[in-house]
Amino acid sequence: MGRQAANNAIRPLPVRDGVAPSYLWLDEDRAGGMLAFLCEQFPAVGEAAWRGRMARAEVVDGAGAVLDEASQVRRGMRIWYYREIEAETPIPFDEQVLFRDEHLVVVDKPHFLPMTPSGRFLRETLLVRLKDKLGLPHLTPIHRLDRETAGVVIFSHCEASRGAYQSLFQQRSVEKTYEALAAPMAGRSFPFTHRSRMVDGTPFFRMQEVEGEPNSETQVDVIGQRGDALLYRLEPHTGRKHQLRVHMASLGAPILNDAFYPVALPCKGDDFSKPLKLLARSIAFRDPLSGQQRRFISGRVLD
Repeated sequence: MGRQAANNAIRPLPVRDGVAPSYLWLDEDRAGGMLAFLCEQFPAVGEAAWRGRMARAEVVDGAGAVLDEASQVRRGMRIWYYREIEAETPIPFDEQVLFRDEHLVVVDKPHFLPMTPSGRFLRETLLVRLKDKLGLPHLTPIHRLDRETAGVVIFSHCEASRGAYQSLFQQRSVEKTYEALAAPMAGRSFPFTHRSRMVDGTPFFRMQEVEGEPNSETQVDVIGQRGDALLYRLEPHTGRKHQLRVHMASLGAPILNDAFYPVALPCKGDDFSKPLKLLARSIAFRDPLSGQQRRFISGRVLD
């Protein structure tokens, strides 16, 4: 049994409405009881919320025993619970399933929808939506797209074959094609390849280019025009965080509606009116199990 399968097998709480239970591992004994400990550990949740979860038997130990406010907090125990978010903002865009077999689910992700639970998003994430709608509790993304990016993304729902598909991305055996809208680049002949060294930037969520040995590479071409903007085809040969966004900004043609590059703009909150004009148009690879050549294409349009 693989590590993921083992973890799934020992979860004392089931996946609920697509949401897998979370857990907290304790490295020391604590006095004062379980309720006081959880309130101290998660001050944003509040005592009433923890009391409610305990009353619904939604806080348990690793053996599935229900924990109450007076339960002891012991070193080495694992506390399982469901993460909840009050008043989570609905994302008013739908995903489309492009393909499904006994190993993979391929999805056309909309703009603004996060891939996985994080921060203020839990149920309004692609992973949780798909788990709930498709009834696949062990669904796992093989790769990722930024929340701001739309397009093709691949999930695995078979633990036995997951490693074979993950290896395709690790070995760069996948052809990924993106499209983006941005201003024209003066004095450029197309296509061309942009290489640079990318490192973590400031603030923490941004990346930046620096001098040094290149660790990122993108082929850039022009395939059309939309008003004053050009439609670019971008083919990343590496997979750095925000690579396409950083490369286009450094070339003097930041992707339209990019709130991070070339400078970080104030948070737009729940404004869905200006999506980032970046689309993961297609993914192609030779299937490691069947040997069949596969290609999946987004049906979305940048305009």
